[in-house]
Amino acid sequence: MSEEVAGIWVEVVTRPDVPQLLSHAECRAVLAAAVEAAGAPRGATVSLTLSDDTELAALNAEHMGKDGPTDVLSFPLLPPSAFPPHPGQDPAVREAAGPFALPPGEAPHLGDIIVSVERAIEQAEGGAGGQTSNLRWAPADELRLLITHGGLHICGWDHADPVEREAMRELERRLLGRT
Repeated sequence: MSEEVAGIWVEVVTRPDVPQLLSHAECRAVLAAAVEAAGAPRGATVSLTLSDDTELAALNAEHMGKDGPTDVLSFPLLPPSAFPPHPGQDPAVREAAGPFALPPGEAPHLGDIIVSVERAIEQAEGGAGGQTSNLRWAPADELRLLITHGGLHICGWDHADPVEREAMRELERRLLGRT
């Protein structure tokens, strides 16, 4: 079920047998804060699926051409030019998509995010969590980070460029209250 949080409609789905580290209300709040901070238009929709390593491994192979599970995958539906520019963003990424305008009165769907809760637990408890992949912390904290990270990816953020990566990391820290 989709619910509105701070002007963003967020749907959260938990696959069967996936541990619930955070309530759906908290997941919605974390994701809404991330996409709002990235400049998503009010009224936009976004979906979050909490899953496991098996599903993420299959999606990682199919969509990214990589073997094995990953912690989060984002499937954006809007081009980067639909969002405000941010530090380190390659201008060519924005130019390639061209100008973007939303149809009047239409709420855009930003895209879909899928997180492996299993991977979040393993990374957090194994000391491979956090932005630097060397933090041991609560699995719920890792899940909050992955939801935030996925939300920023949906809105055109990336971490391939060092300047953009640091800007993305700083925004994640601020959103998670870790600055």
